[in-house]
Amino acid sequence: MIDLDLQGKTAVVTGASLGIGEAISREIADMGARVFCCARNAEALDQISSYSEKITGIVADLGDRESTESFLSSVEKQASGVDIVINNVGASPSRNFLYMTDEEWEDLHELNLMSAVRCTRKFLPNMREKKWGRVIMIATTAAKYPSAALIDYGATKAALISVSKSLARKYGRDGVLVNSVLPGLIHTAMWERAAEEIAEANKISADQVIKNNGKSVPVGRYGTSEEVSSLVAFLCTNSASYVNGTAIEVDGGSSVHI
Repeated sequence: MIDLDLQGKTAVVTGASLGIGEAISREIADMGARVFCCARNAEALDQISSYSEKITGIVADLGDRESTESFLSSVEKQASGVDIVINNVGASPSRNFLYMTDEEWEDLHELNLMSAVRCTRKFLPNMREKKWGRVIMIATTAAKYPSAALIDYGATKAALISVSKSLARKYGRDGVLVNSVLPGLIHTAMWERAAEEIAEANKISADQVIKNNGKSVPVGRYGTSEEVSSLVAFLCTNSASYVNGTAIEVDGGSSVHI
């Protein structure tokens, strides 16, 4: 029997103001989890917090160490312990390698990788003590199939998958399962921005770009945030108790490796 109950569990979701992070927060709250989520957009957090009394939004910039520590301290004060950490926050700027500065590399490293390191490190001891925990890294298929336009993004997310696999090997015996989820073409604000850039350069509509890109996916379309959050939610449950150290693509069949 599939056990999808998260009653009594407490979760942290980063980057939850929209898209995949928002969908994850809503879904696991519907499954009974107490959710603490963060983003920089206070208005968006108010909206997601109003969805359920189980969701608490906290304004934080996880690209900044002090802001991250403040967020983690706030969660610690309000929760008796955290069982689930979903490291979703991240940015994917499209830029030319030759013109990227050291500061831009460092800033993306802080947001995409170090935020996950800090959040996981904060709550992992409690998970180990209880002999139950889930850590999920939201990476990207670009980490496995690098894009010429997303060099720094792919590099930081590849590092995130590596950290995930190492932690899975280290702490699996403690009942802490660590996995990565790799979204492909998902209809989020990030991909809408990318479509608008392509549309402007080619003098066509963004809708046409999205339609054309969708044709490259075996299922013939972009995915939705909810199709990603469903997998993430499953990985949080007891039914996923033997799934550890994986990097699972959610890309409509675009990945062709064996």
